[in-house]
Amino acid sequence: MKAAILEKITSLKENKQPLKMVELPEPVIGDVEILVKISACGVCHTELDEIEGRTPPPKLPVILGHQVIGVVTYRGKRAQKFEIGTRVGIGWINSACGHCPACFSENENLCVDFQATGRDVHGGYAQYMAIAEDFAFAIPDIFTDAQAAPLLCAGAIGYRSLRLSNLNDGQHLGLTGFGASAHLVLKMVRYRYPQTEIFVFARSKNEQNFARELGAVWAGDTSEESPKKLHVIIDTTPVWKPVVEALKNLEPAGRLIVNAIRKEEADKDYLLRLDYGRHLWLEKEIKSVANVTRRDIEEFLALASQIPIIPEVEEYPLIEANRALVELKEGKIRGAKVLRIN
Repeated sequence: MKAAILEKITSLKENKQPLKMVELPEPVIGDVEILVKISACGVCHTELDEIEGRTPPPKLPVILGHQVIGVVTYRGKRAQKFEIGTRVGIGWINSACGHCPACFSENENLCVDFQATGRDVHGGYAQYMAIAEDFAFAIPDIFTDAQAAPLLCAGAIGYRSLRLSNLNDGQHLGLTGFGASAHLVLKMVRYRYPQTEIFVFARSKNEQNFARELGAVWAGDTSEESPKKLHVIIDTTPVWKPVVEALKNLEPAGRLIVNAIRKEEADKDYLLRLDYGRHLWLEKEIKSVANVTRRDIEEFLALASQIPIIPEVEEYPLIEANRALVELKEGKIRGAKVLRIN
């Protein structure tokens, strides 16, 4: 099968071709696994974190990609959840132990044995992958393959961020950064919380205009003050400046949700600008988002088909995976980037 593999940790600024196209054997599946012929795979900022070593794969080479759409072509002898030919999706959560306190409390995203698709095991930048059937998800017919791919991570992690925010209808919401996840959160909020006004902070004028097109009442630069104080802000950026700047825009007892697996080091000194009285006092909260659970993906797919949420996508053939990653690194974003797997 064709696959794009990461062979070494590298800097995308210095190396514009971090992935190598190779031919590999098709995966061999276990008794409770299914073999999925992949048709589409979303491109996520987490892949940049893997390539550049902020959340490095435990062994190399590895096939990246964790927003996977495909069709079941074979199943193990004890796999019964999906019929052959069923379209399924695979997200960041590849497995968890199932018997620790985190798993028992539906917080399998916090399991110490959590395994991530495309980091701890091979992912979807390839023609085939194997997955335990309990960690694959039926995809609603309303979505094309390319539209469904970003729902598996950008959408599901956005849904989890919104759950953790405790937002109430009519409260003011801020989104800092406006890529794949944030634009789906905006669509969710407009449906579930119709009285909530949404304010977007983004460094790119194109992203600001895109946010207004989708219904934001205001969009400005990361460092600007919003016209109103905000009850919740969800940060989806890879850097530190938006975190500091967001805190000044929170209401007393407001909550900042940081939706990122890792932050980059380049502007870490921006944290020195934190002023306790302006940024943190009056019982403001900061909460991080860690991974996703199967429940997040299942509930979000149902909600997305009900609304419906149709992601804005840019498509690339698998052989142009490096170009998609570099453009993501450079902030050339409108919606979500998706690889077509032929």
